[in-house]
Amino acid sequence: MTENVIEVDGLRKSFGDFEAVKGVEFTIQKGEIFGFLGPNGAGKTTTINMLCTMMKPTAGTGRICCHDIQSEKSTVRECIGIIFQENTLDEKLTAEENLMLHCKFYRVPKSERNGRIEEVLRMVDLYEKRKDVVERYSGGMKRRLEIARGLLHYPKVLFLDEPTVGLDPQTRTHIWDYILELKNREGITIFLTTHYMDEAEYSDRIAIMDHGKIIALDTPDNLKKMIGGDVIEVITEDNGKAIEEISQRYGNDVKAKGDSLAFSVKNGSEFLTGFVKQMIVPIKNISVHRPTLNDVFLNLTGREIRDEITNGTKKPKFGHRRF
Repeated sequence: MTENVIEVDGLRKSFGDFEAVKGVEFTIQKGEIFGFLGPNGAGKTTTINMLCTMMKPTAGTGRICCHDIQSEKSTVRECIGIIFQENTLDEKLTAEENLMLHCKFYRVPKSERNGRIEEVLRMVDLYEKRKDVVERYSGGMKRRLEIARGLLHYPKVLFLDEPTVGLDPQTRTHIWDYILELKNREGITIFLTTHYMDEAEYSDRIAIMDHGKIIALDTPDNLKKMIGGDVIEVITEDNGKAIEEISQRYGNDVKAKGDSLAFSVKNGSEFLTGFVKQMIVPIKNISVHRPTLNDVFLNLTGREIRDEITNGTKKPKFGHRRF
């Protein structure tokens, strides 16, 4: 029988008259990578803050490793590791000193500290740089050190808040190699938020949240099947008129996607030829592709996931970090 490491039942959070989280429910199994996606203001950060015991729920329950997030906070905190989007390292200390400080915070036995520090530093290829002051590290090295620190106390659940944001593709790939190695070797459960759809594909299941509710929860493949066919993307000389024409002629639900329009059809390649001939509004560019998670996100929320980092709106962060 599969073990549920996280169980959430009717979790709610209100701020005055505003209900940020509206009774969400889900379970996460041991060893699972669980992706958590949603537009700004969807309630995902508030949900995570409650699960990490940094915010008190208004109603509902949550359990991590069989421990209640309200009545057993200290025990829950011993079970989890958190790697924040922003750098939380003390850059005036060496890598080794940062990790030793974390060992003391989490009461890792003195006899085990040096061994654990060496283990995690070797895992992320930083052991030879352990005596270097962190402010001399590159961005990728700092993220790897953050990951090492989050693993020091052997957490059963690892919360990753945008673990590779702002890093180059090669460094992102290397960091995910470390994360996946750890997951496979230790059976750690991973709770992931990300704006990178290629990272979200690592998830065993994904929950998409909007307006305080989970509006979809399934495997990446099953979510993409919801689109119901291929995705047509088209740029016209008048997208407003094109939306009317496509909707009236074909009955498709058309979404604005940056400068282009997107809608789904069956057998996209066959559809394309007739579509180009029939369209009255002049077409400037057109393409067809299999559904992606970004298409799913757009279809469910009306927004692209990349809008969250390009529209000038500051992304909410995790709450106060000191336990």
